[in-house]
Amino acid sequence: MKNFFRTTVGFMIIMILFICCKQEYIPQLEEKNLSLLVVEGFLNSGQGPTNIHLSRTVDLANRAATKSELGAQVRVEGENGSSFTLIGNPNGEYSIAQLALANNVKYRLWIKTTDGKEYASDFTPIKYTPPIDSITWQRESDGVRLYVNTHDPQNATRYYQWEYEETWEFRSSFRSSVKYIRDNITNRIIAMDFKYPDHTVDTTIYKCWKTVNSTSIILGSSERLTADVIYLPFHFINQGSEQLSVLYSINLKQYAISHEKYLFLEKMKKNTEQLGSLFDPQPTQLSGNIHCLTDPNEIVIGFVEISQQQTKRKFIYNNEVDNWNYNPGCFEIEIDNIRDSLAKYGEIVVPTTPSLVSPFGMIIKSYATPDIKCVDCRIGRLNQKPTFWP
Repeated sequence: MKNFFRTTVGFMIIMILFICCKQEYIPQLEEKNLSLLVVEGFLNSGQGPTNIHLSRTVDLANRAATKSELGAQVRVEGENGSSFTLIGNPNGEYSIAQLALANNVKYRLWIKTTDGKEYASDFTPIKYTPPIDSITWQRESDGVRLYVNTHDPQNATRYYQWEYEETWEFRSSFRSSVKYIRDNITNRIIAMDFKYPDHTVDTTIYKCWKTVNSTSIILGSSERLTADVIYLPFHFINQGSEQLSVLYSINLKQYAISHEKYLFLEKMKKNTEQLGSLFDPQPTQLSGNIHCLTDPNEIVIGFVEISQQQTKRKFIYNNEVDNWNYNPGCFEIEIDNIRDSLAKYGEIVVPTTPSLVSPFGMIIKSYATPDIKCVDCRIGRLNQKPTFWP
């Protein structure tokens, strides 16, 4: 018993010393200017645009993850001598509205940067992508999980990648019909008045939409199955989030990819999304199918193939999801249209529908809220309805 007590006390002392002696470790990294070219995107052989994003890696000390590569010449080249030019924008994205590719021809992506270096992907054949059968969703205790369903009756695809674009409608908690009156000299708020002569609400700031593109790498494989059938969760919406407060839409894009690209993207996913502990996969070197023609020893990050893009859109209404309970945290305060009242609440008050009309300078009973997003939906969103919206 005495030995057990001594052993236990000794162990506790060691643990206390271990915890107390922990210090933040900041590694001394060798500064290197590894500005590697990163190529992302698909050559879309189906209907719709082809978008390629070019960027450069940056040092670990740099807060930005990548730096866009601007001013490059980018085109799609066929082994038959055909060529299609992609046009760049200030975000490092190079696009063409439609590629007219021949099914029996192999193609590659060719790039020339402003420093005169040339890069090219391997010539690859066009891959057929089966249609998306359906997008389904399932209510869970902590949110909604979305699934993709697809299959290839020829059992030839086997490896898939998905991207998505989600859009949702947002409505302000209150409708606004009044505005601040400011002093012409000091610009201080001195009173409130109606926005419109007929006292109607401002509908342009009540209903808005927000669109977000996927950022994670979503992969699926039927390699170990007898049939080429996929049923896979690909996205999750947290309980009570804004996305499902009114109406939600997701536009899913599906691509067939080769086994080689699947392995490349698996490594990239592990390197970028699954690092954080000793038990996570450790970084590995990425070897894609894009090479520097000017300097064969230069490392290039990317894997570009030609694949037919298949898309499918799914809508989910708020009333389809039980007990979503979205709460924007908005509330109203009753105030008077007098100098003291306006001075008390200051700039944080955004007035909503008043209950009494009066000439300027007299009391107007009004309801206000302390957050502008409660009456103006445009904060971080657009008030232009998407063309595909119901």
